Amino acid sequence: MSTVALITGAASGIGAAVARRLSAGGVKCVLVDLNGEGVERLAKEVEGAWLAADVSQEEASREAVALAGRRYGRLDLVHLNAGISGRVDFADFDLERYRKVVAVNVDGVVFGVRASLPLLVRSGGGAIVVTSSLAGLVGFAGDPIYTMTKHAVVGLVRGLAKPLAEQNVRIGAVCPGFTDTPLVAETREMFVNAGFPLLSAEDVAAAVESAFYAETSGTLLVVQPGRPPVPYRYAGVPGPAGGQRPPGVQ
Repeated sequence: MSTVALITGAASGIGAAVARRLSAGGVKCVLVDLNGEGVERLAKEVEGAWLAADVSQEEASREAVALAGRRYGRLDLVHLNAGISGRVDFADFDLERYRKVVAVNVDGVVFGVRASLPLLVRSGGGAIVVTSSLAGLVGFAGDPIYTMTKHAVVGLVRGLAKPLAEQNVRIGAVCPGFTDTPLVAETREMFVNAGFPLLSAEDVAAAVESAFYAETSGTLLVVQPGRPPVPYRYAGVPGPAGGQRPPGVQ
């Protein structure tokens, strides 16, 4: 029986690299992207199923999972990868842009987890990997709203790790540095001229595959050029004096 994966933001960049990597290993892929032409083209290349949809809309995730169920009868791996940069100027605040960034980067992940969980459980369990960023672990002054959304999904992964593990579903995140994808196209020349190394989408795809099979749910893999992916370790926070941490706090 073939393994089945659902990948969002799959038409290009990291999502496309993950689709190619998994399909080369025999995984059946269901691909989702707002770019209908691009996602259809890649689906034909990897012989998978595709859906042109906006992950900021809850219905998109439900439709994608339903497609996996109809086409393949199961779901084992979910890569919630779709994301956009912030570019929200606090001096000239664009409320519509702000809402869109949060909707794609945060709501899209929440909707994806919620929609995919029942089929993952019915399939015997599986794994969810979210594409976060180094900006989900540290402060990035270059794009504060993007930084906020990536911190949010890291918090979601950490909070869901235990309850999902009880349903035989692992959840984790990859936190790559700057990656040579359409997301950084506008600033790519700046990085190159400064001699700053960029990750390739294939570098991150390899880390995503590793994250799917991480032994510990809630693992956050840091991905940097020239280094193997390494789990991020939080220092922890002091508990109350003379007492224990509240139940469920990790």
